[in-house]
Amino acid sequence: MHHLVHVIVSLAIVHRHSVVLALPTPQIGDYGENSGPVGGVKPPMPTVTAASGSLRGDSSLLGGNAPLPDPGKSDPAVVPNPELVNGQEAGANLGLYLDFDSANPPQPIRGTEGSTDPGPRTFDYEKLNPDLFTPPGTDGGSVPSLMWPMGLSHNRPGTGTNSGWARQQNTDVLPAAKAMAGVDMRLAPNSYRELHWHTASEWALMLKGCTRVAAVDDEGRSFIDDVCAGDVWFFPAGVPHSIQAFGEGAEFLLVFDDGGFSEDGTFLVSEMFQRNPLEVLSKDLRADVSAFDDLPKGQLYIFNGTPAPEDVQQQNTTSSAGALTGNNSFTYHWSLQQPFTTPGGSVKILDPQTFPVAKMFSTALITIQPGAMREMHWHTTSDEWSFFLQGSGRITVYVAPAASRTFDYTAGGVGYVPAGSSHYIENTGDEDLIVLEVLQAPKFSDISVAQWLALTPKQVIKDHLHLPDSVIDALPKEKPIIVPGNKNLTALAGGGRAF
Repeated sequence: MHHLVHVIVSLAIVHRHSVVLALPTPQIGDYGENSGPVGGVKPPMPTVTAASGSLRGDSSLLGGNAPLPDPGKSDPAVVPNPELVNGQEAGANLGLYLDFDSANPPQPIRGTEGSTDPGPRTFDYEKLNPDLFTPPGTDGGSVPSLMWPMGLSHNRPGTGTNSGWARQQNTDVLPAAKAMAGVDMRLAPNSYRELHWHTASEWALMLKGCTRVAAVDDEGRSFIDDVCAGDVWFFPAGVPHSIQAFGEGAEFLLVFDDGGFSEDGTFLVSEMFQRNPLEVLSKDLRADVSAFDDLPKGQLYIFNGTPAPEDVQQQNTTSSAGALTGNNSFTYHWSLQQPFTTPGGSVKILDPQTFPVAKMFSTALITIQPGAMREMHWHTTSDEWSFFLQGSGRITVYVAPAASRTFDYTAGGVGYVPAGSSHYIENTGDEDLIVLEVLQAPKFSDISVAQWLALTPKQVIKDHLHLPDSVIDALPKEKPIIVPGNKNLTALAGGGRAF
């Protein structure tokens, strides 16, 4: 025994930089799932040393030929002693947020609606999506999926050594999101996203770290700037540009004005040089053919680079057309803008009024405190593409004329709301919820449900909704944007208030 331990330790030392598989282990640990008999199979199956039996049955098993089964001896669909969480027995139309973290396992029951679920199941999915598993009683009709977690996207690594990665959301994974697509990209220290351009316009929010961006427009005007966490850049369709991380690396979110955009369909400088005859390259760049001997053999994509000089002016090259500045600038240092604060959270808006080059990108960065919510509203002309940067929240989307569905989101999730569809964003966690809303519009705007009712003749509202005078008289004539609320999201179940 001591000799065996010595051999294992020795192997670990010799192969300390490689993976050593000493003992077999499950590929996936306990992620929450039902076990036991299911579908007529009773695991675990006995281990055998030779094949036996038949792949198919015979006609004696057809209905009418086979003996009737005994329901009393079948695997029962009974869930003994189901565990319900706080608020789950309240009326379904209250639509309380149900925290299933403590439920083992959760059950799809609201008040008198639904029933237990004996399986097959993966409990962790249901805990992350309680409003799909146990929808509010007000949900109904047909609504397409309006959510996608980036954690389910394919993550494409860079071509360099630990140089970075990118993952995306487009209509391949979220078919309803036809107007916009998103990419979450990571660059390791000093790595590049190689020189490239697209047929779609690119709007970006720096999430972590800093990058240097450079571009040239169709008039030969150049641009270069440094952006850090909270800052924004925008490159119109067709404008070639590069992105390089500084020494601490970077992560950023890209939003494109085409739902079908794919990061894999980008025009790359490496591919352009590989796909043209050397004679043409020689003539165009006035260089001997030998100058192209060391061209890359494949896409550079995301790759390791030489650290950029600290002084950006050392890389600032211009032609007679000059540089892009002022209203033509491709960057906006949004991190320096102080937010508008209100009870329940804060808001920062960036649209063409202050960032003119991004002509149809209008955005809001919203922080919602626990218990609060982004008020009920809709956008008049644009779909909304949203990205959840931190925390957890839920959205109910009402789609005309008689359908709605409630979705739950966590950090790294993409939300999508069609133009004209009313919705809200409620913080369902115990930390601040940070979410980015993006519109394809020349101005960030919305219709506030509360303000609409407040500015409509009182009798009209009474005749339509039969609301008490006290409620109508208290409606805000200015947009609340964010409204505070009770941090206890199931307070109504115990006779409390939602606010």
